[in-house]
Amino acid sequence: MRKSLSFVSLFFGLTFCISSPATGNPRPEKTVLFMWWNVENLFDPSNDPATDDDDFTPEGSMNWTEKKLLLKQMRIRHTLSAIKAHPDYRKYPDIVAFAEVENERVFKGTLGPINSIRYKTIYYESSDPRGIDVALAYNPQTLRSIASKAYTVPMEGRPTRKIIVAGFSAAGHPFHLILNHWPSRSMDTQWTERKRISAATVTRHILDSLRVANPAPDIIVMGDFNDEPENRSIKEVLGSTDDAAKVKAKGREFLYNCWSGYEGIGSYSFHNKWQHIDQILLSSGMLDNKGLYMRNSAFRCFSFSNMFDESGKRPYATYEKRKYKGGYSDHFPLLLKAVVAP
Repeated sequence: MRKSLSFVSLFFGLTFCISSPATGNPRPEKTVLFMWWNVENLFDPSNDPATDDDDFTPEGSMNWTEKKLLLKQMRIRHTLSAIKAHPDYRKYPDIVAFAEVENERVFKGTLGPINSIRYKTIYYESSDPRGIDVALAYNPQTLRSIASKAYTVPMEGRPTRKIIVAGFSAAGHPFHLILNHWPSRSMDTQWTERKRISAATVTRHILDSLRVANPAPDIIVMGDFNDEPENRSIKEVLGSTDDAAKVKAKGREFLYNCWSGYEGIGSYSFHNKWQHIDQILLSSGMLDNKGLYMRNSAFRCFSFSNMFDESGKRPYATYEKRKYKGGYSDHFPLLLKAVVAP
């Protein structure tokens, strides 16, 4: 583990040598819009003999067909278009990160029909038995990809999704993205907690390695963690806090949790209670008004009326209790608008 994680510093070290562009005439403010979304079972209807995807085939228990896939892809693009139309954004996300994607083909097929933007993808197949992965796309007109790597989480029994780390540059300012989809709470929360702590430990090692090269790097940690902000894996292992001053003072220890002070609903509903298992956490470098940084009200759990079910109290899911509903997803997406320093 130590050898592989030490490679992170070497792998991404060159990104910190990128200099900021020379100052000149005032320019319009540049931003980078990040999107995280567990899109709920974005499956290819064809049967993959290497994975346990039989349920999501036309003959499977979910009766997953090409027609149902096309509707789901249209709903995802509808959400992206709603973000572009929103007065706070007026553009598509520069970073699109999804959980529960079966393969790169279905991911590209979802984003490809968007005419005004040509996303490039970064994709790693995981060892998840169902074949679902974390998928990443970026806008090459606004971001430059530096490097990326996928890390396996040591796990007894069923393997889980890989943790993806990717380095980018926005207008000459380097930043890093760490994407997570941790083991679920199925069966028993306490029994599965150790699995999420294992995933958190890997993420923490990646963070510590990136901080060796730069004490205050710009790092955005996003994911479906299947734990709440106050749970041990998030609060103790990752060092998540809602105290921005603590993050600024002890940047090597803590991450700022963007749910802090947020007045809206959560991203997931369980037993009619909103949860915050999808999260965006920021390093101290994202709070220092240099390079890439966050302002107040930069974070949002995004939704609009059509994304709610008939009750208006839950996300309009594609499936509910294994019954097809045809909705968007059982999670709402998270957005973060970061400012790029001139």
